[in-house]
Amino acid sequence: MGRAALVTLLGTALMLTALPPAAHAGARRAAPPVQRSDESAGGPVHRSEECNANPASCHDSNRLYQYIYSLGIHPFTSPHDVLKQLTGNFWLFSVRGACPTRIHPKDECALLGGNPVRVEAIEYDHLQIATLPGHVLGDGLHIRFTFTRSLGFHYLIVSAWQRKPTACTEKTLCNVASRVGAWALWRVLAETLAISAYLA
Repeated sequence: MGRAALVTLLGTALMLTALPPAAHAGARRAAPPVQRSDESAGGPVHRSEECNANPASCHDSNRLYQYIYSLGIHPFTSPHDVLKQLTGNFWLFSVRGACPTRIHPKDECALLGGNPVRVEAIEYDHLQIATLPGHVLGDGLHIRFTFTRSLGFHYLIVSAWQRKPTACTEKTLCNVASRVGAWALWRVLAETLAISAYLA
């Protein structure tokens, strides 16, 4: 299937799930509301402003990976538009599973394979989720999907960290396999968003 056909297919699906025109009326928000990290995950609580200014401050000392993917050139689309399209049409997410079509902060649902997660934050330029007990990678893994743009080119930056080792990250083979698997999985997401961003 060619790129033009995929764009048409995604466009039709997005139009079917779009909000009524009245929902888009009004001025755009300049900045997201401040949200705090979930204290139940353990470790220090970081304010959203600190994380946005310096994401490394949220990762403590247990950063697992950070991958950067190009979403192509979209000069008339903001990173926020791409993020909003994803959170409002979550079926675009590679492993959506039983999660709802539209997600909100604090939502809990099961990704593909019955892996439970919580939506920790949806801010102006990023979505952040955390794994819950029963997830195949263990609980307490935080994954942030950040959207940026430079000279019209859009990028997806996926960062993962944890405050304490999980059952998987304590085992070398599982740890390596999960990093490689994550790289491939988020690449599929990036390729999907590279097409859907034309309609954001």
